[in-house]
Amino acid sequence: MDELREQCPWDRKQTIDTLRSLTIEETYELADAITDHDWKGIKEELGDVLLHILFYSKIGAEQGQFTLDEMINGICEKLISRHPHIYGDVKVADDEEVKRNWEKLKLKEGKTSVLGGVPTSLPAMVKATRLQEKAKQVGFEWDNREQVWDKVEEELLELKEAVSTQDTSKMEDELGDVFFSLINYARFLQVDAENALERTNKKFKYRFTRMEEAASEKGTSLVSMSLTEMDELWNQIKKQNKGT
Repeated sequence: MDELREQCPWDRKQTIDTLRSLTIEETYELADAITDHDWKGIKEELGDVLLHILFYSKIGAEQGQFTLDEMINGICEKLISRHPHIYGDVKVADDEEVKRNWEKLKLKEGKTSVLGGVPTSLPAMVKATRLQEKAKQVGFEWDNREQVWDKVEEELLELKEAVSTQDTSKMEDELGDVFFSLINYARFLQVDAENALERTNKKFKYRFTRMEEAASEKGTSLVSMSLTEMDELWNQIKKQNKGT
């Protein structure tokens, strides 16, 4: 990185602002590899993310803001202070107590809200999950998943009522409540809602492109087929490729 900043015109030109979108892209590429359990891809994408960490640290040092060593020591100190059950005399019963203690320690460090650590720019579904997990650490949580499902059904009824009014703003509000409650239910099932939806996205994309290929093999296209014909083709592909 030292050599690249000195000798490469592109690397020399980069700033924290120009790198931001590239870092987001690399993070999503890592997320894709994780979803696919592609270990070779995970290895490669982790390397790309690490490169960005080094890049930001290099720029930070150039700007007199921080060095790579200071950044690494900072996270080490944070991990030590946030794990008093390992590096102190605090006793914990399980991982849930560890997470509760973590949030309490963050408040002692100056955080004004347990929700303060959730990034504004997170995708909505990931953000909803994190907000719910944070609120849980102070006891704001349902007792069991049956209660959560009752809430899902309640929100569905409210959505139906909103649809009957044809009020777009109200429908959007109630649909958001349905999504939020379903994400809550996913947590109680110990299922990653974001990953679950992404798996469905990948499955839909695979089946739809197979439909296009099958139609082409028959000398036609989806545009020329009726909905009934497409539905039959979809079911054939679904039957042939269970699990994909």
